[in-house]
Amino acid sequence: MRSWSRRSLLRFASISVPLQLTGLRTLFAQTESSTTPSVAPLTSDQFPSQPRELVREMVTVSHFNEKRVRELVEVHASLAKAAHDWGFGDWESALGAASHMGNRPIAEYLISKGARPSLFSAAMLGQLNVVKAFIAAQSDSHRIRGPHSITLLAHARAGGAAARPVVEFLQTFEDADEPPVSLTAEESASLSGTYVFGDSGGQEIDVDADMMIYANSKMYEHPPQLNWTRKGTMSRPLFHIGEHTFYPAGAPGVRIRFARSASSVVMTVSDPDVVLTAQRRIGS
Repeated sequence: MRSWSRRSLLRFASISVPLQLTGLRTLFAQTESSTTPSVAPLTSDQFPSQPRELVREMVTVSHFNEKRVRELVEVHASLAKAAHDWGFGDWESALGAASHMGNRPIAEYLISKGARPSLFSAAMLGQLNVVKAFIAAQSDSHRIRGPHSITLLAHARAGGAAARPVVEFLQTFEDADEPPVSLTAEESASLSGTYVFGDSGGQEIDVDADMMIYANSKMYEHPPQLNWTRKGTMSRPLFHIGEHTFYPAGAPGVRIRFARSASSVVMTVSDPDVVLTAQRRIGS
């Protein structure tokens, strides 16, 4: 059984695996009450911007915790529009979080407080005419991915029975839920390990193929194939596009490539220029 630290719990929330699981929701409530008993003040080193940790909490709890969402918004109304970058430009708004989780009460509350409705919230809420209008205006709108590269069709599925007409409409498009390029278990294992790009402790990246965190998730019809985690940051799921080249969730313009060197494996990250090159630690 995995033991849950606050960091691992936030990792879980950052990729938005459904948190209806009884023990996990209870655990978050206990952790939250012991570490964030009140709403943080806005006067920080980031003022007048809202504190990043406050924004991150707002987006995190908007996946599943209506009580905390209301506490935060009642103190700082503008948090209804909050958005957080989970990494590589994978921006997610509070409404986006509620939408891909199929959390109608939170989504409707946020919209009532000024959150900006979107194509994705419309799909989850079952607003078929709105979805049809978007696609009529922009014919490939059904292919646009939401936070974490979750498809529009998956958002509609999350809406349950009320969004069933939207699901049926989107299923008429053959490319509404395109799978990533296949990757064998042997290939995944051959790319896993710790990659080093500097001398300090934070200059390491762990790559693993532990996909159990997606086992009960309905947000991906075709789940990612690797996890990419820089030490001290949130894990980023990776999607294979061929030849051991991937893009991280929510950032289709970024490329993470793996290539064998004489003695190891070299990872290159391009966004769009090369921003990082790391070599897998021998023996990892």
